[in-house]
Amino acid sequence: MTAPHAGPVFDAHLHIVDPHFPLVANDGYLPPPFRPDDYRAVSEPLGISGGAIVSGSFQAFDQDYLLAALAALGPTFVGVTQVPASTLDHEILALDKAGVRAVRFNVYRGGSESFAAIGGFARRIHRLCGWHVELYADLARLRPAEIDVLAGLPQLVIDHLGISEGGLARVIDLAAAGAKVKATGFGRVLLDPETAMERIAAANPDALMFGSDLPSTRAPRPFEAADMTLIASVLGPELSRKAFYENAIKLYRPRTLAA
Repeated sequence: MTAPHAGPVFDAHLHIVDPHFPLVANDGYLPPPFRPDDYRAVSEPLGISGGAIVSGSFQAFDQDYLLAALAALGPTFVGVTQVPASTLDHEILALDKAGVRAVRFNVYRGGSESFAAIGGFARRIHRLCGWHVELYADLARLRPAEIDVLAGLPQLVIDHLGISEGGLARVIDLAAAGAKVKATGFGRVLLDPETAMERIAAANPDALMFGSDLPSTRAPRPFEAADMTLIASVLGPELSRKAFYENAIKLYRPRTLAA
């Protein structure tokens, strides 16, 4: 298999599902296993050599699975965890030392923490160790006051292009103000990825970050290598280099750079 992108690739959004660790059903759904070796088998032929392991709704606040996945995949990978806002500083610093770089709020599937807690918690963890906030939400469904909270965060990352066409204008405004946006989940979003990427990159060429979304749990159409080809085609060589590697590397600060 020929890699769709010639340069180094950092996968800014992947999931590991290891049934050796606790899984919590979300709306009755439990995902099938997708262990580190399963991820390697798919990702390495695509030229992916580093990435961000993202905690899903089905992992709740479990950290053991994430620490094990980071150890298995190695220092070119980082973690995006879910923790309650009550988490103590020393606990966050221990996770940071292990390679965790962000906390995720899952608003789209029921919430891993209350929206009201995001602002203060985000400022605390950013001040403590440079962590940022990642948000899984349909931005079209958020209230204006909630968008204001997002706009005031030290650093925001928006999953899956913001999900819907109705929220795209909000995504573009946030990207223009410095938010990062994951070019992920093309088989689950409710918008045209090509148009969305063009408009987001025009607002901020440093905003987009490629992610595979592997193993694409609950997506109507799972990730395909053609998704990477589409990104390269839409963005062109310079912006593709940023989206596939540079933008994510600057943000996630892996312990060792991907080759």
